[in-house]
Amino acid sequence: METGAHRRYAEIMHDVEELINDHIEHQTCGTQGRSKLKHLVPSVGVFFTPLLLEEAFKFQDDRRKISSRRFVPPSFNDIRLTLNSAQLMSLTRNGPIELVTFDGDVTLYDDGESLTNENPVIPRILKLLRQGTHIGIVTAAGYTDAIKYYGRLHGLLDAVAQAITDKEVADPKVIILGGESNYLFEFDFHAESFLKYVPRKTWMLDEMRSWQEEDIQSLLDLAEGALRECVGSMQLSAQILRKDRAVGIIPVPIPGKPKFNREQLEEIVLVTQQILDLSTPGKKVPFCAFNGGNDVFVDIGDKSYGVLSCQRYLGGIEGSKTLHVGDQFLSAGANDFKARLACTTAWIASPAETVALLDELHFHREN
Repeated sequence: METGAHRRYAEIMHDVEELINDHIEHQTCGTQGRSKLKHLVPSVGVFFTPLLLEEAFKFQDDRRKISSRRFVPPSFNDIRLTLNSAQLMSLTRNGPIELVTFDGDVTLYDDGESLTNENPVIPRILKLLRQGTHIGIVTAAGYTDAIKYYGRLHGLLDAVAQAITDKEVADPKVIILGGESNYLFEFDFHAESFLKYVPRKTWMLDEMRSWQEEDIQSLLDLAEGALRECVGSMQLSAQILRKDRAVGIIPVPIPGKPKFNREQLEEIVLVTQQILDLSTPGKKVPFCAFNGGNDVFVDIGDKSYGVLSCQRYLGGIEGSKTLHVGDQFLSAGANDFKARLACTTAWIASPAETVALLDELHFHREN
């Protein structure tokens, strides 16, 4: 029975893989609207590489024993991890991976925490740097001061500095794109906190230059109003936090009163999203309304602009040579989802999964 299930699952993956290959052929010719996959899944987007789904399933089946189970069918997580493996296999076999970008919270470290020296992801990232891969942190955290990013990422930054001192790496490229797509900092061994601020005008995409400051502030005014209305209607203990390129709500701790629950956060995101989508500024300036796990923020731009800006700043890296790793691809306000417009992606569910993903990436590179 196990052999039969393995064969049937592999055949299904093979068929889906062929549908994707057909879509990519149409995509290359500019006729993706006519592909079989587009007819079956009208919302399907761009594929930057083929996906080796059949081989990836066999790889994951060997580890997760999917076809050995009698009563539990292939799960969402089985499929998610199989897709990750398929993407890693394709990337490693079609030339070097030039850039890997990461989300912060829940991807590199637990929600609200920081990247400390003992974090097991650090030696894996250092290995990527030694192999010539550039590293980007594309995060919703929006700071204008390098010291604040150092506080969140000091374990990695200290490790990179030490690797330079030990001559393990010569000129590593590590950049941070904060506020989704608003603040760029670059690793600098001689700078305070090992980070230097890069002026926006030197890395902005052409489209971003067309965003008018008046429209940006009008959009943030509308977002702030929507957030205040949600806080009032749901009687939340919350504080409004306004920045130059973002506005959001954070909890105000009150003894005996719980923090926000997931349903409240997603309701706030959806209400705010709808109001901004229907507004005039919302049609002129891209934005991202997202659930941060214990807060809700609206940022100017989104992670597609963040990743594209990293690619441009680092010399014009293609989406097929870039991997973005994040945890928010599904629920309302999932801000990693937009990165799919800029490059290949891997969907993880915890920092431990990020470590396992990088181990798998190195395994495919070396085998």
